[in-house]
Amino acid sequence: MAATVYSGADGTISVAVESTPAGTEAKTVVDKYSLTPIGRATGVTIRVTNEVKPFHELGQRFATDLRPGNINVYGTIDRAYINGALLRLMLGSAADSRPAGTFLGPSFNLSLQLRNPAQPDVTAGVTVMGVQIEEWNYSVPEDDFVLEQVSFRALWIKTEETGG
Repeated sequence: MAATVYSGADGTISVAVESTPAGTEAKTVVDKYSLTPIGRATGVTIRVTNEVKPFHELGQRFATDLRPGNINVYGTIDRAYINGALLRLMLGSAADSRPAGTFLGPSFNLSLQLRNPAQPDVTAGVTVMGVQIEEWNYSVPEDDFVLEQVSFRALWIKTEETGG
C-alpha cells in the first residue's frame, strides 16, 4: 500500500446509530441536528489503552511475562459550533427536562475517515463502536473562538484501510 500523509483537512467525522434502545435515543438527536457529518470539529482524539500486567518472579528484577489486561477506548471531540447537539447526545431525553427517575443514555458509533485528495483511492479510517459521551465542557474565552468539548468512552474500535 502506498504511504500517505494526512492532515485534519483530509478527514470527515460521522455519527451512525445501531437499532438498540440507546441507538434510538441517539438517532433522534442525529436526525434533528444533521450530525452526519459532524460540522465545525476542530480536533478529535482517540485513545486505546491495554492494561499490560507484568509478572515478576522472586529474585528477578525484569518481568518474566507480560499479560494483556483490559482494553479501554476513549477520546475527545472539540467543536466550534454550539447548538446543543453534543450535549443532547450525552443526556438524551433528559436534555429537555429533569427526568423523574433513571433515563437511557444515547449510544452511537463514531466514524473518522481520512482521504488525501492527491490519492483519492487510498483511505484510512477508524470506527469507534458503542460511544457514550462522558463529559461536556463549554468554553467562552475572551479573545478566541467559543468551543465545546466532549469526552467519550466506547466499547471497541475497528480500523479500515482501502487502496494502494
